[in-house]
Amino acid sequence: MNKITTLFNIKYPIIQAGMIWNSGYKLASAVSNAGGLGIIGAGSMYPEVLREHIQKCKKATSKPFGVNVPMLYPNIEEIMKIIVDEGVRIVFTSAGNPKTWTLFLKEKGITVVHVVSSTVFALKAQEAGVDAIVAEGFEAGGHNGRDETTTFTLIPMVREKITIPLIAAGGIATGKGMLAAMVLGADGVQVGSRFAASTESSAHDNFKQTIVNVKEGDTQLTLKELAPVRLIKNKFYQDVQALYEKCPTKEELVELLGRARAKRGMFEGDLEEGELEIGQIAGLIHDIKPAAEIIHEMISDFERARKKTLNLDF
Repeated sequence: MNKITTLFNIKYPIIQAGMIWNSGYKLASAVSNAGGLGIIGAGSMYPEVLREHIQKCKKATSKPFGVNVPMLYPNIEEIMKIIVDEGVRIVFTSAGNPKTWTLFLKEKGITVVHVVSSTVFALKAQEAGVDAIVAEGFEAGGHNGRDETTTFTLIPMVREKITIPLIAAGGIATGKGMLAAMVLGADGVQVGSRFAASTESSAHDNFKQTIVNVKEGDTQLTLKELAPVRLIKNKFYQDVQALYEKCPTKEELVELLGRARAKRGMFEGDLEEGELEIGQIAGLIHDIKPAAEIIHEMISDFERARKKTLNLDF
């Protein structure tokens, strides 16, 4: 029995990442209905907007789903209260100390998973009492670790140190990638970029089409002084690089970033001035399709790859 499917009571060990501006109730419910675990991304939602998405998700699926909460969120107390009030049973926390909210959530009977980018933080999360860990390599889109540890290096190192279930993230969009991650010690996978380019993703169509057009080398991890983020190399990215040539202060970087830059790019579709976050694996994403098809293709690809490995000669 797979530890992740058992923990979440789902069919497949595929978790949809809680991506800002991409992960509304439509995507979360579609993934859950297809046998994975859908996640509502609270990081781009005001508290009452999150409540609305949770309520709509409960109507759209009878299957388990979760909420991802970046703990840097300014309204974190209100967000946690809404999660409890609305009866959410699974919470993924990120961007903060897992000790802050894990006990509170677990006392409410909620399954807690924490996202980390290093073995050190994986151990801290386990000590905090989380039920599972997402270990995310720097191939991932959005915000990730400063150490630039790749997924296939990170997973076996974390597996060596922890005893609780482990979910691999970063650079996984195919069944072959899923199999490789599980061979290295993961019990399941978290998938972001592939679902960002899904029919049900709440991202703007301009952004979805840009994901499909991304080639190898079209993304870069940057803005480490603020919060490391992997971006598509558009005009905004080039402006950031031009500013770096002048050895900017942190304040100058904040000024350039401004407010709502990610919303402008991914949700409103401004491909020049917006912040476009996506993983390196986008180079393997060639179409936009329903989440259920994505999951079906991943599982079929996983099974074919698993059978093929049994016939490998050395």
